[in-house]
Amino acid sequence: MKSGQAEIVETSKGIQKSGLMSRRIAILEFILRIVAFFNTIGSAILMGTTHETLPFFTQFIRFQAEYNDLPALTFFVVANAVVSGYLIMSLTLAFVHIVKRKTQNTRILLIVLDVAMLGLLSAGASSAAAIVYLAHNGNNKTNWFAICQQFNSFCERISGSLIGSFIAVVLLILLILLSAIALSRRH
Repeated sequence: MKSGQAEIVETSKGIQKSGLMSRRIAILEFILRIVAFFNTIGSAILMGTTHETLPFFTQFIRFQAEYNDLPALTFFVVANAVVSGYLIMSLTLAFVHIVKRKTQNTRILLIVLDVAMLGLLSAGASSAAAIVYLAHNGNNKTNWFAICQQFNSFCERISGSLIGSFIAVVLLILLILLSAIALSRRH
């Protein structure tokens, strides 16, 4: 074999390995998008269905705790719902990345949209985290009392919802990094 042919064969093997790695990254991105979707939709549903009623001295006077009593928790539900809608729609582009090789423009688009959704989701989760912290610990300086000793089920549900949302934040960060790695391998 001539040296020119050997270089072509080596280059061809390198391209095949690069293509295989890009396909593996695309499959991993697809799976992470599905997992992140289930985390965000699960968090939105869990928070959106959180409600607890406690009787006071009589059966006619009751205390209620609902997520929509606090605007930060309402924002949390909306943010998780919007991001889960985005994640389900982005699966089509993620599938295209598995099938096609030339996907630079759609990867850039997904990175930009993923960063926007990461900002929205982390803002919603952070605002809800502040409320969950106050619900568990209160604030003596402002006379805000911890309500989790009375509304135990309510606090467990909103805390669980928050955990799912922060897992989705980490998954979105991984998706952005994977897309960046896939883009850098093309050049």
